[in-house]
Parts: sequence; C-alpha cells; structure tokens
Amino acid sequence: MIRIIGTGLYAPGEPIDNQELMTLANIEFDAARTEAKLGIYRRHIAHLRGIDETTADFAEHAARNAIADAGVDPQDIDLFVVGTDTPEYISPATSMLIQGRIQGGQKFSGAWDLGASCSSFVAALDAVARMVGTDPTIRTACVVGVYNMPAYFRKDDVFGYSIFADGAAAVIVEKSGGTPEGEETATSRYLGGQLLADGTQWDYVGVYAGGTRKPVTRERLACDEYGLQLLKRLPGDRNVKLWPEVVHRLLEKTGLTVDGVDHILFTQINRSVILQVLEILGIDESRSTFVMDRYGYTGSACIPMAFHTAVSEGRINRGDRVVTVASGAGLAVASAAFVY
Repeated sequence: MIRIIGTGLYAPGEPIDNQELMTLANIEFDAARTEAKLGIYRRHIAHLRGIDETTADFAEHAARNAIADAGVDPQDIDLFVVGTDTPEYISPATSMLIQGRIQGGQKFSGAWDLGASCSSFVAALDAVARMVGTDPTIRTACVVGVYNMPAYFRKDDVFGYSIFADGAAAVIVEKSGGTPEGEETATSRYLGGQLLADGTQWDYVGVYAGGTRKPVTRERLACDEYGLQLLKRLPGDRNVKLWPEVVHRLLEKTGLTVDGVDHILFTQINRSVILQVLEILGIDESRSTFVMDRYGYTGSACIPMAFHTAVSEGRINRGDRVVTVASGAGLAVASAAFVY
C-alpha cells in the first residue's frame, strides 16, 4: 500500500492583502473584482517583504515541515521529487539542492524535478506513487510542489502581481508493510491518476525567455521580452468544460463514483470556476477546500497547500477518498485519486 504519512506547508513572510499589494508593488487593479471572482484576498511574496528566499528555500522549508509531521528520519528518505515550473536554476534540478540540504551529502537517494507547469505536483505524485509501489528499494519519498512565479514579474506587471504568489507544500509518501499499525491506515492507498495534454496551447502564458530558443539578451531585456508573459488570453470557460470530463475519466479508471468521493481539490486560481465545476459534478462545496483567499495563486504548490490545509483543519480524515485535479498552461492536466 502507498500512503501519505506527513504534510508540510511554507509561505514566506507576512501575508499581503490587496490594498497593501497595490502600495508595495506600485500598481492598481480592481481589488473588489479580484476578491469576488477569483477569491483572492491575500498572498505571500518574498521579495515584496524584503525576504531573500527563492524556490529552493521555499521547498526546503516545506519538505522539513512534512518530514517533521511524518516523524521520519531525513536520512531514510529514498527519493526527493520537486514539481515546479519556477525552478531555482535551469540546471541542476531543484530537487538535488533539497536532497543535499536535507541529507547533507552523497546518499543512495533519487532526486529529480517534474515540470508540467501548474500540474507539476499532481503529476509528480502520480509518478512517485508508481515508483514507490514497484521498486522494492524505494520505501519513503518526499514530494514537493513549489512556486516562485513572482520572481519573474516585471515591475509593472498588474496581471502577475494581482494573481500569482509564492509558496510550497510537501507530502511524505511511504510504502506501508503488510500489517498496518491501525485500522485507520489499513485502507490508505493510492488509487490511480489520469493525465491530459494539448501542446498546441503552448503559446498562451509562460516564461519564454531563458531557455535555448530565447536566451536572455540585452535586446530582449530592453524590449521587455522576459519573465512572465501573457501572449494570448485563456478561454474563460476552459476549466469549466475541461475539469468535469477529467474527473469522470479518473473516476471511471479508479472505480470510484462522484458520491464516493469524500473530498476534491482543484487548481486554486479561480473560486467562481471551481464552484461552477462542483455544481456540474453535483458535489457540495463543503467537500472541497479553497486556499486562494489566504495564499493567492501558487501554481504547482496550490494543490498540496490545499491538501495540507484540509488535513490540518480536519476537513480530510484518514480513510477519506480524495481526488485532486491540477491544470497547467501548455496545456497539461494531472489528476489523482487516493485514500488518505
């Protein structure tokens, strides 16, 4: 059986509400609309608080918190995986830094990143569950979702500042033995995942400069062709149409029913969209958790941040059947189902 035995969350600095954000970032936007439609009231952004932390720091804090929650020896972790599209460096992988910081040197541990934009954590969780389940030498894994998109903002980026934020969360995944310690964990298991992709949608929003196609040059910097770029507007109803189809495909694959799902988590970018999807699926909002009100949109980190919050608040309990759906620009969607 594959089960989650610990969770951890980290967000840098004191929260920044919409009014303070406009002052700190020297921008203006319709705060009332952002709150009413997206559900975003506050967020954490390291550089606006003068905090010298970036992706690897966020990920390390979250990983250490999850390790402490799980009560495992950091030296016993066999695999470190980071899901993100805002890595510390293009190379080496952020996971390698986390392994080095936590284990202090060379170990027979795996370390790799998964980059599938904002679906990265859920895709990583799916891949890790399969690795832990099939490799007898891998018993415990640390999976981190982390986001530092504010590092890519230009100084006048109203779109970016009003939505995106910094944050990280991690889970510790363990292969349990044949005789679980108690009845609560006896049912804990990974049920399966479902991926979806449409690479023809690569040119909507992303960080396009800095790779091999568009290296950062003085000319690109002068033309503002760097950092987070919104090239085309995303269809407003895309997730409303897409997410129910993804959920039904996952449920069919894993043998669950809508009524059999105890809790469902969606990418935390737009509360009104999530409410529409829940209505389409016939799921009451009490069976979901929202964290964009306190953390803003944290991309690859938002699903594990919502999961950690739901567990901490008692909204998700041992034995609950949980579904997660994460969408990322590009387009990549990852969904997963498990019994907590």
